[in-house]
Amino acid sequence: MASVSLDIAQLLAGSLVLVSFMLLYQDRLSGLLNIYALHAFVLSLSVAWQAYVQQAAHLYVTAAIALIFKALIIPFSLDKIIRRLHIHRTVEVVGGMGPTMFFGMFLMALSLVVMLPATTAADPFAREDLAFALAIVLLGLLMMVTRRNAVSQIIGFMSLENGLILAAAGAHGMPLVVEISVALSVLIAFIVIGVFLFRIRERFDTVDLFELDRVRGERQK
Repeated sequence: MASVSLDIAQLLAGSLVLVSFMLLYQDRLSGLLNIYALHAFVLSLSVAWQAYVQQAAHLYVTAAIALIFKALIIPFSLDKIIRRLHIHRTVEVVGGMGPTMFFGMFLMALSLVVMLPATTAADPFAREDLAFALAIVLLGLLMMVTRRNAVSQIIGFMSLENGLILAAAGAHGMPLVVEISVALSVLIAFIVIGVFLFRIRERFDTVDLFELDRVRGERQK
């Protein structure tokens, strides 16, 4: 039974890494939001399974937060924002999609090579989750670096935070107060980001960071 539980935990954590690659491959905002919702949904399943295996009831709260806020409220709200800002378009990828995906595979391999030997004494559930979580964090960082659009960078940041939650859940859970504070922090950050996006779009008529740098350079001249 323990081996089956471990296999399911690995399957869910590995699926989260796969969905991170799907996020990295997306070049349209609508698809990006849909895949992020899937990312959060798989995270909620993974955390719920950890709650069952560890007999940690507070992790069910984490899974519920991920499902309600990350998989439903945040993607729906971001979709409303980009519709009001009229920014339905292809998101440019710095360096091209091919090199980005190749570098993403390198980061995933690096995560496994670094984390698995470093956690040989850890619980098998925590060991696998930590390795996959590091890969998710690095892929989220890669997405933030290679995207020119502010909305896609926000999604990259939130997918990175999903990796941190996976790591904390696998390491025998987080205190409930930490989970609630993380959820509130994400919600507050999301509200602030939404306000800034409206202000940027209203003032500069774009949310492309390269265009904003160009406008700033012209004004400095």
